[in-house]
Amino acid sequence: MNILLDTQALLWALSGDRRLSNRSREAWLDPTNSLFFSMAGYWEIAVKINIGKLELAPGWNKIMENEMQRNNIRFLPIRTEHCNCVATLPLHHRDPFDRMMIAQALIESMTVMSADRQFSQYEIDIIW
Repeated sequence: MNILLDTQALLWALSGDRRLSNRSREAWLDPTNSLFFSMAGYWEIAVKINIGKLELAPGWNKIMENEMQRNNIRFLPIRTEHCNCVATLPLHHRDPFDRMMIAQALIESMTVMSADRQFSQYEIDIIW
């Protein structure tokens, strides 16, 4: 299964946070799954650090790069098709980063790993 990691799910998984559900942890550890992280999520992290809503260790970007390599997580770039899909999504969810991830999941036929219940309002598969 191709799994697109929501920003919070990625941060929880990398830090071993207990808020990551058992089902999500199992999917994370399953070697038959392919894990992806959207560039929209990386952008979200950078923005939240900049405005003071998220605090990560100094050198977080290098740490994240190393952890992504170690866990075989691939970046999912933002493509024109993803942006076009965002323009057609119903406004169930107003967070622009999450809307991009939802569009990417739809276009790429991916399952999303997230704790955000608003994702369920879209026609995507979700691992809670």
